[in-house]
Amino acid sequence: MAQSVKVLYTAKAHTTGGREGGASRTSDGRLDVKLTVPGTPGNGTNPEQLFAVGWSACFLSAIKHVGAKMKVRIPTDVAIDPEVDLLTGDDGFSLRARLNVSLPGLDREVAKSILNAAEQTCPYSKATRGNINVAISLVETGTAQMYEKRAA
Repeated sequence: MAQSVKVLYTAKAHTTGGREGGASRTSDGRLDVKLTVPGTPGNGTNPEQLFAVGWSACFLSAIKHVGAKMKVRIPTDVAIDPEVDLLTGDDGFSLRARLNVSLPGLDREVAKSILNAAEQTCPYSKATRGNINVAISLVETGTAQMYEKRAA
């Protein structure tokens, strides 16, 4: 049976030059960035940084959505520190990621439940599932305590 799908939004951008001195601009002009190779000098960002920002913003929204459904008040100082690694190996280039999530003041088991549901809800998490190594950590008082790790 076919599932009904409704398009909520379509992001459109124009990119030239790639990560070696290229640029990308969204159709609405809200994002206009210069691109650079990771670790090189100069102004600009790289695709891994953009992916880290996009995924963490989406995941944080998923946390808030899940919290509302569970009737759990999400702390105002909730934060995510994403890390996206660009790797190279025998099979070429690949990615690996970590989402370090801070949910201060929440019971650890409640927080773990929220993160698990957010991982099932977030479109970026769905897109990466089975494709890259991902670790989601619940960060407490400056130390990361892994609650879940899933591999590609």
